[in-house]
Amino acid sequence: MISNAVATRYPNSFGNYAIASNVAVSLSATGNAVAVLPVTAGTNYIIRRITVANASGNIGTGNVTILTSNDGNASNAVSNNVVLSSVTSTTTFQDIGLATAAATAVYSAAALFVKVNTAVTGTCNITVYGDVINL
Repeated sequence: MISNAVATRYPNSFGNYAIASNVAVSLSATGNAVAVLPVTAGTNYIIRRITVANASGNIGTGNVTILTSNDGNASNAVSNNVVLSSVTSTTTFQDIGLATAAATAVYSAAALFVKVNTAVTGTCNITVYGDVINL
């Protein structure tokens, strides 16, 4: 393999790959599955980081969590319930804390779901980074 041919590599050849995302996620209503984050890389993955960025305005009082199910079941959480206090404009971001289970779990859900616990007017981009693995 040519050492500079990054384009010929697959997601499982890299660490911290963007495995799921959604742009302009509305946080204006509470709910269990206000947005879907389709997993686009691999069928088995480890979640390393979830980043909220590019807010349409100040969403700093919004509270979200990311789940592997659309039913709001907290036992399926991959992130903690997080107040987005750092996300106040298009030029700010916040990495949200992972749930304890995410530290050791390998996931295979085809999608992740955004649960809004405290609504706020505005939208943001949510990206999940991780490692694609082969089992």
